[in-house]
Amino acid sequence: MIVIEENFSLRSFNTFGLPAKTKIFAEASNVNDLQSLVDIFKSYPLPKLILGGGSNILFTEDFNGIIIYPDISGIEVINQDDNNIWVKAYAGENWDNFVSFCVLKNWGGIENLSLIPGKIGACPVQNIGAYGVEAKDFIHSVETLEIDTGRICNFKNSECKFGYRDSIFKHSAKDHFIVISVTFKLNKIPEIIITYQGLKEALIGLEQVNIQTIRDTIIKIRKIKLPDPGLFGNAGSFFKNPVISKEKFEVLHEKYPMITFYHDGSGNYKIAAASLIEKCGLKGKREGSTGTFDKQPLVIINYGDASGSEIYNFAKKIQQTVMDTFDICLDMEVNIY
Repeated sequence: MIVIEENFSLRSFNTFGLPAKTKIFAEASNVNDLQSLVDIFKSYPLPKLILGGGSNILFTEDFNGIIIYPDISGIEVINQDDNNIWVKAYAGENWDNFVSFCVLKNWGGIENLSLIPGKIGACPVQNIGAYGVEAKDFIHSVETLEIDTGRICNFKNSECKFGYRDSIFKHSAKDHFIVISVTFKLNKIPEIIITYQGLKEALIGLEQVNIQTIRDTIIKIRKIKLPDPGLFGNAGSFFKNPVISKEKFEVLHEKYPMITFYHDGSGNYKIAAASLIEKCGLKGKREGSTGTFDKQPLVIINYGDASGSEIYNFAKKIQQTVMDTFDICLDMEVNIY
């Protein structure tokens, strides 16, 4: 089914709960309809934006263009052997529902990514990650629709050019391809991944550790650390953890020994952005109708009637304060429109 509406409110399509509108909103519920939408809008000289759950976007103004909403659902097993199973999930599926489905089947790999908001379609674009796991570790391939031609194109894992919260879909493939589905290669004999210190500590004392207890524990942690978007509009972590050289880290660590850091495996150091923000005295900081969450300063909150511009300007102040204090640039993880 195709649904096309004009001057459409996006309030329920972004987790900040902002009342932005789009000139045209177009929804497709299957691949054929999505191809038809692409054909319909080929001749429209308007910018196009592919929108999923709206959990990683900040609208600073109305969108004067076409929002394409691929609400395609479905989960299917496409192959398996003694050790692995290949599961295809379509773009419109809720991410955490998919994680729950896989855990109940005892298919291991993505349980550490529990309770991340959003839909399957955004997963490879953002290369979502948490608690020592990134989506790229288990993505086998990504099925897409090329906007200019309407043809179906498959990207192998290596062709996605995955990086830290990054992929080809944020660069050369951006606005050229729409994610239709993602195929995951999961483990039929799950391997427990508890390299993340906070998770390891939270599991102490449990009689049994399996992918279900991993999921349950992470859900508890996230519910404590992160605000419910239904109560306070937010997009989760607003900034990426910066990666700095060994030389720069040694200078920083000597001056600020309590800053939280991780080895990134390439000789560089990943610094916890939350610790930088907190050291700047910005944890729980509020300005007007926006501010940082008092339990996790990486999260910027809409207290009810903040505008997108107000939130963006507050985020820019955080960036500048961290730069002035530590000479480190915080890149925004949230997409700004």
